[in-house]
Amino acid sequence: MSSSTTSDRTSTAALRTDYRVRASELVGRGWLNTGGADVDLASLRGKIVVLDFWTFCCINCLHVLDELRPLEQEYGDVLVTIGVHSPKFEHEADPDALAAAVDRYEIARPVLDDPELTTWQAYAARAWPTLVVIDPEGYIVAHLTGEGHGHGLASLITELVEEHDAKGTLHRGQGPYVPPPAAESALRFPGKVLPLGDRGDGHYLVSDTGHHRIVELDTDLTTVVRAYGDGQRGAVDGEPTTARFNEPQGLTLLPRDVAARVGYDIVVADTVNHLLRGLNLADGTVRTVAGNGVQRLIQDPGAAAREPERMTGADPTEVAISSPWDVVWSPELARVVVAMAGTHQIFDFDPVAPAMRILAGSGNEGLLDGPGAGAWFAQTSGLATGPEGAIWAADSETSSLRRLLVTGDGEDDDVVTVQTAIGTGLFHFGFRDGDAARARLQHPLGVTVLPDGSVAIADTYNGAVRRYEPATGQVSTLARDLAEPSDVLLDTSGPEPLLLVVETNAHQLVRLPVPAQALTVDEGAARTQRPRSTVAAGAFDVSVRFTAPTGQKLDDRWGDPTQLKVSATPAELLLDGAGSSTGLSRTLRINPDVTEGVLHLTARAAACDGEKDGPIPDHAACHLYQQDWGIPVAVAANGERDLVLDLRGVNA
Repeated sequence: MSSSTTSDRTSTAALRTDYRVRASELVGRGWLNTGGADVDLASLRGKIVVLDFWTFCCINCLHVLDELRPLEQEYGDVLVTIGVHSPKFEHEADPDALAAAVDRYEIARPVLDDPELTTWQAYAARAWPTLVVIDPEGYIVAHLTGEGHGHGLASLITELVEEHDAKGTLHRGQGPYVPPPAAESALRFPGKVLPLGDRGDGHYLVSDTGHHRIVELDTDLTTVVRAYGDGQRGAVDGEPTTARFNEPQGLTLLPRDVAARVGYDIVVADTVNHLLRGLNLADGTVRTVAGNGVQRLIQDPGAAAREPERMTGADPTEVAISSPWDVVWSPELARVVVAMAGTHQIFDFDPVAPAMRILAGSGNEGLLDGPGAGAWFAQTSGLATGPEGAIWAADSETSSLRRLLVTGDGEDDDVVTVQTAIGTGLFHFGFRDGDAARARLQHPLGVTVLPDGSVAIADTYNGAVRRYEPATGQVSTLARDLAEPSDVLLDTSGPEPLLLVVETNAHQLVRLPVPAQALTVDEGAARTQRPRSTVAAGAFDVSVRFTAPTGQKLDDRWGDPTQLKVSATPAELLLDGAGSSTGLSRTLRINPDVTEGVLHLTARAAACDGEKDGPIPDHAACHLYQQDWGIPVAVAANGERDLVLDLRGVNA
């Protein structure tokens, strides 16, 4: 989700003399991390306040959590960050699920539970994540959308500290955060499971995500045989007792001959570190095998559709990647396939060469089938291989099950085709079995292929394991009433096959019988309930504000560094104005014969370190600001005739 503008930044102080907007009160169902107390803006007067509008399904929101952590530490005596949780999915409105997410992601700030989107609407938020900055006098000074704002926020906070220190309106001291009681368990929010078979005495390897480590479990699924990682956040290679991970997720086992050649047996998706790590089962050592630790951003999704990036010749440890969530070995490709959740793409990794490439996905967030380079994914979080080389993917944000068909010999001329088995788009979900065209999932995270060729799905937010049968196109339910299952496989180690499920929010792995007769559930289809913007038919102006942070300027060395892409669902909503072009404003033409739909807008701006009136220095650090919006609209005679969005708007 991204956006940008065409004008350079003037000083923050000058911008804040034009007008002053008083911040709205914080209203919701309740508060977390405050020791039971409510928080109001009057009690925060004298502090710089950052409101972080988030929802716990959203990978971009999770990135922002990590961007804000160093700011919270550096400016802890003057800055108060408030997480405003405004849910996208039905499950996210469950207060227990929210409390678990706050615990899982180690969110050390007050969190307002905003299930009815009351505060979201008061601040005119239109996308996850959105950041609003409030000065010590209670006025809004910035409205930021998307991720990548850490550097700019730091400079803005520094300016506000200097200004309000001089005015005497800055108060230093502790904020309203009260840490919750610590809870201990052998596993903490486990993510993925991998059977080791004869490579590990029938044991299981589990990503113990909340403890930032990998553990080997005995066959009883509770006894920890061995741990890899010291349990602290970090990106440290070396011995098992000193190595560090950061919220690791997917695991895959390399074939013996490949492992012998590369010196490690397991590839780990080290999600928050933006790395792939290699784990040697014999000595327990950990090494980085792909990723440079810098989060990858999509520079030009259109270019990916025209010509897939192959990264030919690049050392995989020098390539930026983003939130790899799952990995699986593909025998047909002889590569590790990677669900790159942060860029909505599928990569693959050749550990022998070594080499990495984009296998499928333009980088646009959504659901679009067809040739792999132009396909749209949305936070793919689970992978499995099936017959004839098919790769099955749990595409979480579109609540869908996707299939990638690859023809070729594992070389750069492979042809990828993407198909959707279940699911219809970013805002549609539910709990419905039956024909796949009508069936609905809710944010699935895991997938596996069963011996009969059917596909089992960890339907996470429905708390269920579902089954899709490709031969019949039917969907059914194998198990339900689970606590956010994030992975599933068929366990054939005993006399009867059992489902082995990672029950994340119960901090455990469980074995469940495979039912003789699957359930047929129909609790209906749903869609994300966000208020519709009323728009008038005919000419409709769209503009996106972007102000580069102090110390940065727009990178116009090769032309206009901003881009706006517009489309609609249904496509007929727009008679004119769809497509990509430079600049951050455009006039659309709304179809009077379409009553409602969704406007999809993607905006980007590139800025580099440098003074406003000077050249950009050689080797200057550059930054890409980006955001996608899906704006539900209703067409009416009295509707608005323009739409203004903020990528990085700084005002009074």
